[in-house]
Amino acid sequence: MKRIVLFFEDYAFGVCSKIGEKLGISSSSIRMYFIYASFFTFGSPVIVYLVLAFIMNIRKHMRRKYNSFWY
Repeated sequence: MKRIVLFFEDYAFGVCSKIGEKLGISSSSIRMYFIYASFFTFGSPVIVYLVLAFIMNIRKHMRRKYNSFWY
């Protein structure tokens, strides 16, 4: 089971785990709230999830660019 969770964390951008770290809530409960919200709002949280994943990815690349050894 742990391998499945790690697989999805690697390929699902880690948005729920990052939010969980920031708020001090377990990532599994955030995932469940996300799933419930997706069902009740007909999938609109998926757009929010993708925007957050895009922002996190850009921030990661910016940190890597400015923390480069050869900069």
